[in-house]
Amino acid sequence: MEITTGMIKELRDATGVGILECRAALREADGDFERASDILREKGLAKAAKRANREASEGVIEVYTHGEGRMAVMVEVNCETDFVGRSPEFLELAHELALQIAAANPLYLKEEDIPQAALDREKDIAIARAKDEGKPEKVIPMIVEGYLKKYKEQTVLLNQPYIREGSMTVQDLINEQVIKLGEKVVVRRFVRWELGAESGVAEENQEA
Repeated sequence: MEITTGMIKELRDATGVGILECRAALREADGDFERASDILREKGLAKAAKRANREASEGVIEVYTHGEGRMAVMVEVNCETDFVGRSPEFLELAHELALQIAAANPLYLKEEDIPQAALDREKDIAIARAKDEGKPEKVIPMIVEGYLKKYKEQTVLLNQPYIREGSMTVQDLINEQVIKLGEKVVVRRFVRWELGAESGVAEENQEA
């Protein structure tokens, strides 16, 4: 199938990847736009994975306030170079993460940050609820598994549905930018303050 300039431009606009890479992906996919997008995504994430051991000490601390100062969010997002750290795409990602934290109020960066005591407490709640509802004993483990999965989706930043596009997670959002920027991206830490409430602070190295 002939790969036209228009096809290449469309794929480049959608992915942010260079012209040569887009042309090669379209050729590999025989002109199939969705398959070409998947190819670029797979190759981009593979390249990013090879950079996992590189230092990510550049970036930005994004500050967002809402409700005339009744809520504030700070999130540190790191990358490898100052050039990328000052790019519009990276700054927009940091802003979107701050908005996500403000709107969805995550408690943790990643699943590994959840204290075992919190998981045990949620498990006990799920078991007690299932028994109160008269669920058969043999299905309770599946109910608990589903309950804990939902809990992690609600409380872990990277697991949360992205507020602008519920079909993708925050991790998916970060992965998209990793592909476009061509650098390792790390959400280092965040804090969310709300007037009159306890602050939510999460700090951990998170690589993508």
